[in-house]
Amino acid sequence: MTKVDYRNDSQAIAGLVRDGRVHRDVYLDPTLFELEMERVFARGWQYVGHESQVPNAGDYITTTLAGTPVILVRDADKSVRVVINRCAHKGAQLVFEDQGNAGRMLRCPYHAWSYKFDGSLLAVSLKAGYENTGFWESEAAGGLPLPGATASYRGFVFARLAKEGPSFTDYFGEVLSALDNMADRSPTGQLQIGKSCIRSVIRCNWKMYLENINDTVHPISTHESAAVTARKVGEHFVETDPTALEQLLPFGSGYDFYTKMGARTLPNGHSILGTKFSIHSEYADVPGYRDQLVAAHGEARADEVLAYAPQNVVFYPGLATKGSPQVIRVLRPLAANLTQLEVWAFQPVGAPDTMLKRGETYSRLVFSPMSVVAHDDVHLFESQQKALASAGNPWVNLQRQYRADETVQPDQQFEDGNNELVMRNQYKAWHDMMMSPATGE
Repeated sequence: MTKVDYRNDSQAIAGLVRDGRVHRDVYLDPTLFELEMERVFARGWQYVGHESQVPNAGDYITTTLAGTPVILVRDADKSVRVVINRCAHKGAQLVFEDQGNAGRMLRCPYHAWSYKFDGSLLAVSLKAGYENTGFWESEAAGGLPLPGATASYRGFVFARLAKEGPSFTDYFGEVLSALDNMADRSPTGQLQIGKSCIRSVIRCNWKMYLENINDTVHPISTHESAAVTARKVGEHFVETDPTALEQLLPFGSGYDFYTKMGARTLPNGHSILGTKFSIHSEYADVPGYRDQLVAAHGEARADEVLAYAPQNVVFYPGLATKGSPQVIRVLRPLAANLTQLEVWAFQPVGAPDTMLKRGETYSRLVFSPMSVVAHDDVHLFESQQKALASAGNPWVNLQRQYRADETVQPDQQFEDGNNELVMRNQYKAWHDMMMSPATGE
């Protein structure tokens, strides 16, 4: 293959997405991956964490956004802050644990520089040594670097690394209603994140996983064994956990089921799959739960919340949610051929404990890499990553139900969930972001 210098050839980038086809370089090329981190992930809004993970002053969690380590911390005034986990002195990380409590400040373990939770410099060691040096006018005196912007919505915390970019509401728009749906499944309007996270690393490009989230055709063939096994277990073992069966059996739904489920594409790559119904729509009622929601939100809103159970809602580029069973998936790209997946389940505060159990059971059954479902996907993703680098057709095809005029309207609703428009919509956003170099780049 001829090596293309994508960093210095915008026309080459422009030619990677065309007429429902995507060139294999978007999955393979390390330079494109670096540009994605700068132009897609740094400029777009990324999910950091949930406020319920840091309930008390000084509580923090750590994660990575587009290769940048960050800290989500609860300040003394109860606000949540996001700061970059990089000391202003010599760049050492301030904290290393996934979660903990920092006390009343963030203190670097290297030279004991300390910072307020808003990132401002609190103290330096041997302060007298900086007198008359110009230190207080230096970059280091400005404290910890901060993301370009942060926002918290219904307890979900997001950040935009780039200083310039779209506002939170402009970027996400109507897709935020999916988070309202999740939060309003609680009688109090609040969610509590589960204590455990299913975290795995997959040897594939992040876009392969993201495409698959909206792929309704593959379950019939890829996950046939899971559905068949669930059916046989249900027939022969009457004491089997009904939660597991009601979550696995729908994977055997045929093409016609997905043809009628409905979908919607939104600007900036966001989408909703299953606007009419999904594999989650027929979960058994939880005794007393609807009554709780009616008392809290009114009958109309309670029924609206319970009736809306999309298959997947994509917050492009790295978050996918399921209102029922209250699960989110977060993609943290590590390299062109390496992606970290996080799966979190939520308990609607004040609702029956069954709700969290559903989310955790679904996560283990479907997203754990050794589950009866996910190992099928992971095997195919990793084989796809390898095979695309070999000789042969360099184009990945996403032309199912393609129309030449479809990109004119970024907000579209349609019935057929098998339409690959939901994937093409992701690549329209990818193309638009990648074709907009930052100032000075």
